[in-house]
Amino acid sequence: MTEFISGEPSNAEPQHPGHRHAHVHPHVERTRMPLWIAVVLAIVFGAGTALQSRINGQLAAELDDPYTAAAISFGTGLVILTVALAVWRPGRDGIARVLAGLRAGRLAWWMVLGGLAGAWFVVTQGLSAGVLGVAMFTVAIVAGQTIGGIVFDLIGLGPGGRRPLTPMRVLGALLALVAIGWAVSAQLAHDVPLLVMLFPFVAGLGVGWQQAVNGRVKAEAGSALTAAFGNFLVGTAALVVVMLGHAAIAGWPERLPTEPWLYLGGAIGCIFIAGQALVVRVIGVLLLALCGVAGQLAGALALDLLLPTGRPVDGATIGGTVLAVIAVAVASIRWSRHRHRAPEPGDGDAVSRSS
Repeated sequence: MTEFISGEPSNAEPQHPGHRHAHVHPHVERTRMPLWIAVVLAIVFGAGTALQSRINGQLAAELDDPYTAAAISFGTGLVILTVALAVWRPGRDGIARVLAGLRAGRLAWWMVLGGLAGAWFVVTQGLSAGVLGVAMFTVAIVAGQTIGGIVFDLIGLGPGGRRPLTPMRVLGALLALVAIGWAVSAQLAHDVPLLVMLFPFVAGLGVGWQQAVNGRVKAEAGSALTAAFGNFLVGTAALVVVMLGHAAIAGWPERLPTEPWLYLGGAIGCIFIAGQALVVRVIGVLLLALCGVAGQLAGALALDLLLPTGRPVDGATIGGTVLAVIAVAVASIRWSRHRHRAPEPGDGDAVSRSS
């Protein structure tokens, strides 16, 4: 991706006092959120993912149909966000700004399709998790997320612009992969079909892409609610198609469970999807992925301790969780003074951009 400002490449050093080491990107969003707050929030959102997975997994078991469960989860989230838009004018105004951004070319059309990655993630679970086992599925997902985070940061897909591949970020990514492998080591199978592993690996790449483009939509809309609404709208539409196809082959679930808490997955998803769109500007796609891994491991560990499912918590799970938190700390170290900033009035207007 190449971007030009006032006829010069966007990685040229602008001559502004205090910005000697800043590279200008027209799509970079301004923010005043401190890095440490964004990291903590990203870890909390990762823990929310673990809680949502537990709830949606139980709903799928009750229905004996993971695709209907996923459509219900996305659908309830879409209903919640629709109601929120009805009472929150900035969110509605954000939709108009996104449409204007699409017409003006500030957003590419595929940037509003982040929800497809969430839908593909769920479909992948149904296609490959049973063959690979949950442990290998998780390893492949995290590998895809980590590699995707590195690539999307390097090309500047997210709202924070390009982020260099520093030694600390590489080390943090490697530690995260070791952490997830260690945490699930007791469950790993040795005879694994490598072709099937491509499904969750691509789904992991999709998660990183989803976080980056959702951040771009949030930056254009000026509202995380708008970005989350678009994500759930697209994801729900895709999953309804998958649900109908599966129902045509295997039939519908016999009954819907009556426990209200089984329908909270969508509400939790609204929170962490909007939250990730908010913090990706500050920490980038790679660090957001690493925080997500740490949060998911910590959240899953807490759930296993507070609400055990019968599987004992072993030392590898605890050790992997601690190592994942260390990976986040390592990747957060500022190795370089170079950073990216939003354009200022003196920078001139963007006259050419290609994505």
